[in-house]
Amino acid sequence: MADAPPPDAAEASLRRDGGERGLSLSERAAAGLASRLYATPLHRFRLRGRFPLKLLGVPADPVPGDAHLAERIIAGRLIHAGHTVMIRDLDFRTVTAPAEWQQWAQGWGWLRHLAILPDRKTAIAAAEALGQRWLNAYADYDPLAWRADIAGTRLLMVLGHAPVILGSGNQIFRSAVLSALATWARHLDRAAPRLPDGLAQARAWCGLYAAGTLIPGGEVRAARALAGLQALLGRLVLPDGGIASRAPGDALALAELLLFTANAPECIGTRAPPLFADTLARLVPTLRGMALGDGRIGAWHGSAVIGADALDRLARKAATGTELRRGGRWSGFHRLSAGRSIVILDAGPPPPARLCGHGHAGTLAFEMSDGAERLITNCGGAAGLPQALAPALAAGLATTAAHSTLVIADTNSTRIRDDGTLAGGVEEVAMAYRSTGEGQLIETSHDGYARRFGMLVRRRLFLSPDGNELAGEDVIEAAPVKLLRRRGDRPFDLRFHLGPGVSATPTADGLGALLKTPAGRIWAFKCHAEGGNGCRLAIDQSLWVDEAGTIHRTQQLVISGQTAKAAADLAWSLRRAGK
Repeated sequence: MADAPPPDAAEASLRRDGGERGLSLSERAAAGLASRLYATPLHRFRLRGRFPLKLLGVPADPVPGDAHLAERIIAGRLIHAGHTVMIRDLDFRTVTAPAEWQQWAQGWGWLRHLAILPDRKTAIAAAEALGQRWLNAYADYDPLAWRADIAGTRLLMVLGHAPVILGSGNQIFRSAVLSALATWARHLDRAAPRLPDGLAQARAWCGLYAAGTLIPGGEVRAARALAGLQALLGRLVLPDGGIASRAPGDALALAELLLFTANAPECIGTRAPPLFADTLARLVPTLRGMALGDGRIGAWHGSAVIGADALDRLARKAATGTELRRGGRWSGFHRLSAGRSIVILDAGPPPPARLCGHGHAGTLAFEMSDGAERLITNCGGAAGLPQALAPALAAGLATTAAHSTLVIADTNSTRIRDDGTLAGGVEEVAMAYRSTGEGQLIETSHDGYARRFGMLVRRRLFLSPDGNELAGEDVIEAAPVKLLRRRGDRPFDLRFHLGPGVSATPTADGLGALLKTPAGRIWAFKCHAEGGNGCRLAIDQSLWVDEAGTIHRTQQLVISGQTAKAAADLAWSLRRAGK
């Protein structure tokens, strides 16, 4: 679809509120105390109560299962995120598996796959066997299995796939599952409010709301959960529809979660509270606005690339129409588009460490497409892939060098800790956007190298009205003396990672390259440097990880040099050659 006309002008300055601080000592202590209390006889007493004889309805799950993975379950293998556990050897309490697999298995995510099997009898038998094994292991509280976000997910999975998990004639097992549903909900009554802000708390509130809606007599519980969810979404979803973690994968997961939860009242003939539709009306157009011409969303802040099918399915089920947002003042992502060209720029600071455990140090990076072909990309992300990447590769994807942006002294613009969380670096990003008949211009800057090297970084991007030229300028300048004394000259690299299948051929003058897309389209890249010593353009190897976890060998353009008097000015352009 054609983009809506861009706004004439916009300005913003975004700060990294909360910065590198994760959970405080008091928050961690409170979480530890709560976990110990949940294991006491007092908490077990609180969990007692009547259990339902039936459910009032079955909410539709908006995310389809995977038939291939369902067949693997029937064959005796639980596979998730590239990790396989043999069911015959499975002991939920002692199984050794990555955290992502554990969260999926403990949350009964396997029900989603089994529900897609055409042989309902086989699916029901497999679900009962796994469910019984889990119930035998976790009759009482366990810090992982009963963690509030996992319990919330498990509630949704059982409610949404009740015909599978409750479909056998085994009345003892059916009663055990219904009793467990009521017990998990009572646990979440106390555990959900104690989770820190983020997607995990949303899962807890959504599971609790669905339980309150579909388990008879849960009206008070549903109202309390809805209030908690509303307060959380007010902090988690930004005014322009972005998400506070700045990870598109989190926004997609939240939107799918809200769709699933909204189906709880709908399945019993009650209109869902406006909170769900209102939030989706902000989230979905912003996600759509982050997609390039191939329909995919790039791998920003840890999220893997989001495939076009997932985005189209979300937009269709959310019924938000074809609107897309160009980005904005709060989210920090901005979209330039004209003709066949689309540019997505990250003009925001990294997310606070407490909201995102896998952020990227890619401030001011951009991606670009020509029609359905990716011309410039970042290298990818690891979170949410169907198969795990090698740890070294997953860590490397978060670095500044894995993004199409400027790197000083081969140092990340924001420091990355060993556990993948982001430490200090970029604290503030400024942005100014203007659109006229002559084209679209966005000017940005960040302070990620100010404290370490006494340097600021600026980037200007200008897209012509016909989309046939993207002109850029990347500037290094000395930070104000009042901020920090200058610390001498440093090497720099300005990287442009090319899309899959795009080949680069250097020009004779050594200052440019011809880029050829898989469809045969040609773009001419030219660069010019001022204020830097010995700038040169090289063509190097790179890679791109798609939404399936497939690694594509690609190329990158690298402009390298040395600052002079703590400054450098690099001008470059991408111009379409031919039609």
